[in-house]
Amino acid sequence: MAFPFFGGVHPKENKWYTSERHVQEFPEPDILVIPMSQHIGAPCKPLVKKGDLVTMGQKIGDNEGLCVPIHASVSGKVKAVEMRPSSGGMTTMSVVIENDHQDTLCPDIRPRSHADVEKMTPAELMAVIREAGVVGMGGATFPTHVKLSSGMGKVDTVIVNASECEPYITADDRLCREYPGELLAGLQVLMKILNLQSATIVMEDNKPEAAKALRRAIDPQTGISLMFLPTKYPQGAEKQLIQAVTGRQVPSGGLPAAVGCAVFNAATCKAVYDAVYIGMPLIRRIVTVSGDITMEPKNLMVPLGTSYNDLLEAVGHSENPYKVLSGGPMMGIAQFDLSVPVTKGTNAVTILGARNRFAVATPHCIRCGKCIDVCPMHLMPLQMYRAERKGSVEDMKKENIMDCMECGCCAYICPATIPLVQSFRTAKQRIRDAAPKAAPGAQK
Repeated sequence: MAFPFFGGVHPKENKWYTSERHVQEFPEPDILVIPMSQHIGAPCKPLVKKGDLVTMGQKIGDNEGLCVPIHASVSGKVKAVEMRPSSGGMTTMSVVIENDHQDTLCPDIRPRSHADVEKMTPAELMAVIREAGVVGMGGATFPTHVKLSSGMGKVDTVIVNASECEPYITADDRLCREYPGELLAGLQVLMKILNLQSATIVMEDNKPEAAKALRRAIDPQTGISLMFLPTKYPQGAEKQLIQAVTGRQVPSGGLPAAVGCAVFNAATCKAVYDAVYIGMPLIRRIVTVSGDITMEPKNLMVPLGTSYNDLLEAVGHSENPYKVLSGGPMMGIAQFDLSVPVTKGTNAVTILGARNRFAVATPHCIRCGKCIDVCPMHLMPLQMYRAERKGSVEDMKKENIMDCMECGCCAYICPATIPLVQSFRTAKQRIRDAAPKAAPGAQK
């Protein structure tokens, strides 16, 4: 049974650009820039230096605490270890690798048989997933082993998010069609760790071919089922997905485990399979490169560290882009520098032309209330915007701005084209900056 969530919008999907495009191997570039921060938590410390030789899959960065390792996506020579631009708008310590195009595999990478995996304990499996650098690949990039360890004994429901509700993006759709066996095997590993006998793969009803592929691959004895939800944005948001599937509501500031749920992206499940069975760390992923001015939009299997410039060159464009987004048009981040690299959380690069320029010179809120009607978090975007413009941190907190998931529904529906999401991102940063800092050495 589906439990519809409040709000949401129905933007033009535009998935036809790439939905029938098979995943292609992207030719490895000559230079790759691999950021040491590709996950929520502490950035990695580089384990290599300029002049070192590295192999494909070799660990080149790690740290303690909330962190997962980073690995070389190709073999070659370390050209530099320095600060480089990242898709999040900041500069990040990065390892620059000059590709030797030999794809020399790291000797630590060894495949495991099904029998070997069956003998492994949950702790051993989580250690493998951690060492492979697996994170949430729907964009959140939360370390998967931490989500698993925090959910053990608390979770009774596992949901695989294959909704992919953002316009243009079809990376997960193609993954479900072309790699259903790997997805399901990875999911069974997650079920074993959490000691659960059932799981549900959830997708919107606009992916019939992906559903057929999964149905053919699912063994009923595994306890894995497939569930369809009406197409509505943001159906794939974690809290909305949990409510739609189970009727449970994650409390403000709470995590899915608080209501007995754990949600994993479809691509994360495949990454778990790669780590556990093949022994391969997370060094590449499927990226949809699409947009209304792309000449040959594609779904590409891309080595992490590949620049956006290389991706744009691979698809071509009919005019100078008005905007290039990391992600889709609803939640994507506009890029100021196309030398930034693909990371673990990059599921799409969206290239938009001048026809998408909708900005009003001096936008003014007309109090229409449409933003309130569509907010899936039951927030008051117009009041949040006023608090941010006022600059009062206390007023921002009162309006629960930190609960905003930046889905973009309010900005999409706003007739004044007010940059609401950007305003809320600014407000969140102001709240974080105003938070009292812990004294050095103090216990957290």
